[in-house]
Amino acid sequence: MKIKFAGPILLASSCIALGLLLAGCNDKKADPKAGAPPPATVEPDLDANNFKVDHPEQFPLVTATEHKAAPALNVTGVVQPDVARAVPVISLATGRVVEIKARLGDHVEKGQLLLRVRSNDVSGVYQVYLKAVNDERLARQQLERAQTLYEKGAVAKSALEQAEDAQQDAKVDLDTATEQLRLLGVDKDHPSGIVDVTAPISGVITDQQVTNAAGVQGLSGPNPFTISDLSYVWIICDVYENDLDAVQLGEYADIHLNAYPDRVLKGHIDNILPVLDPNIRTAKVRLEVANPGLMRVGMFVTATFYGKEAETHAAVPAAAILHLHDREWVYTPVGTGHFKRLEVVTGNMLPGNLQEVVSGIKPGDQVVSNALVLQNTVEQ
Repeated sequence: MKIKFAGPILLASSCIALGLLLAGCNDKKADPKAGAPPPATVEPDLDANNFKVDHPEQFPLVTATEHKAAPALNVTGVVQPDVARAVPVISLATGRVVEIKARLGDHVEKGQLLLRVRSNDVSGVYQVYLKAVNDERLARQQLERAQTLYEKGAVAKSALEQAEDAQQDAKVDLDTATEQLRLLGVDKDHPSGIVDVTAPISGVITDQQVTNAAGVQGLSGPNPFTISDLSYVWIICDVYENDLDAVQLGEYADIHLNAYPDRVLKGHIDNILPVLDPNIRTAKVRLEVANPGLMRVGMFVTATFYGKEAETHAAVPAAAILHLHDREWVYTPVGTGHFKRLEVVTGNMLPGNLQEVVSGIKPGDQVVSNALVLQNTVEQ
């Protein structure tokens, strides 16, 4: 009997040989760094305050010129009426208001009716006036009789002199009573219990202390109205103690109205209060200004004083100033292709599109003529 095992034995041998071959191929270990990214190259950040450019000829330079100007002191102020041009409206009659013809803020003319007051003072003064009229008539008749008797030798001269004196006293009493009626605003020929109160000057009513049916106490109470002539007004400013050297009596200051920024007025420095505020160390400065009709009481203004000595500042083209982060900068050369950014403090705009530089650079320094172009190049 013959047994066949050749087929299975051959298949097993082939599997063993293949396994040994694969094991021999895996003897080489894998490198873990082979798949890692290449090392990063760190480049230093650009210093905007000191850097170098490849083509410096693309950024022309200009030289800062000299500019002399007196430093300006700007302070805030408030429009107030001139006290010397404010006139109170008074009523000599005591009584109750029955009619008001004007109100706060109205413009009135001299002699214009403002209010009417019902007063018992009129009856008392008119009574005195009528008695004075009768006494004067009687004294005049007695004088005429005494003159006739004296001419005929019936009386002595002393009797005539007494009659003349009595007639003059009666005339004085009559004139006084008539003047009292006139001051109350009453016509002696047409008396009335209503007293008319008129405007003493032309102007604007800046204060009112009376209403309908209110009582008027004559000279003892508050004034019914106050009329101010606003053709000239005051500007009251607070100037700090350290800045008082810029304010001189008799000089002029520029007045800029907050409500009308395009209008500039001239104010005359009329007074500097000799007493400082102990809390904030300021002095009240009063300017007198002719009112063109724009200024109203209570308006805020800016007063510019030029009392200090002129100082020398630099001036550069406006394009040389870089406005960045609420500050002003310029670029100055520090070597071939190297530039440095400097912070400056600018002043007013000058003719020729120039900008005044108060501090940061001085006349004769060179700056880049167009700072924005250089800034954009650096950012790229």
